[in-house]
Amino acid sequence: MSHNLTQLKREYLEHLEIEKGRSLKTVSNYERYLERFLGHTKLEKPEDITDDVVREFRLWLNRQESGTKVGGRNETLKKKTQNYYLIALRGFLGYLAKRNIKTLPTERIELAKVGDRSLDLITKAELDRFLMAPDGDDLKSLRDKAIFELLFSTGLRVSELASLPRDIDLTKSEISVRGKGDKIRVVFLSDHAKLVIQEYLRKRKDMDEALFISLAPQKISSNNDSLRLTPRSIERIVKHYAIKAGISKKVTPHVIRHTFATDLLENGADLRSVQALLGHANISTTQIYTHVTDKHLREVHKNFHSKRK
Repeated sequence: MSHNLTQLKREYLEHLEIEKGRSLKTVSNYERYLERFLGHTKLEKPEDITDDVVREFRLWLNRQESGTKVGGRNETLKKKTQNYYLIALRGFLGYLAKRNIKTLPTERIELAKVGDRSLDLITKAELDRFLMAPDGDDLKSLRDKAIFELLFSTGLRVSELASLPRDIDLTKSEISVRGKGDKIRVVFLSDHAKLVIQEYLRKRKDMDEALFISLAPQKISSNNDSLRLTPRSIERIVKHYAIKAGISKKVTPHVIRHTFATDLLENGADLRSVQALLGHANISTTQIYTHVTDKHLREVHKNFHSKRK
């Protein structure tokens, strides 16, 4: 039986969306990566995907310009970006193998080596100044303070924070959030975060369903419109107060998420627990924080090893 790669690619993307429950954004990304592979190689049959074909595609990919310039020169695609194409291709090949369609085995494709990911962190003193930067008792200051306290208390992604409903139960110390891949997880609120959110909500006079709303004057054209803050707006708010707090480095909601995870590990939390709180699907993603545990191990070694009298 002859199999057409274009048809198989469409069936694979449908499989990702329906059986695997991947988000539409993920499916769209996979479609783009596979389209580029098929468009470059001009292959039609799965058995035509060989080691040589993949090697040539990788060479071509490695020479593609990323669209950014450094020192007047166009940069090529980063290894991490190139790996996204290879991950999509491996997933596709694995899908074909499960359907007993002859093609290149997934294990023949190795990902490019990338350097260790560096973490952008702020110090304890910088964090304290940042959290205290919204110091008024007006609605905007209370909203912004509630955003920051919630970010640091939960380690939420900015998209998760932006999508929170107004009617969260503040009599409890936990809330459920829908994260990547539509997965639900529980995060925990500090007592201080709950008090700040309550104060902010008491000050609101609107009926909007969103927890965090824009306070800029605007016309509401229909009942479906919401004042909900976008992730981009929250990023701008964070940047504004970081500058106000005198922090020279770039501060984003993701930096606060990193700081949340690092704070947990420095105070004795294990990596698996931090993985669950952050909503990471794989422990390998959480392992970017092992520099914290490594530091702790160095202290253990220094304090307890070879104490000769």
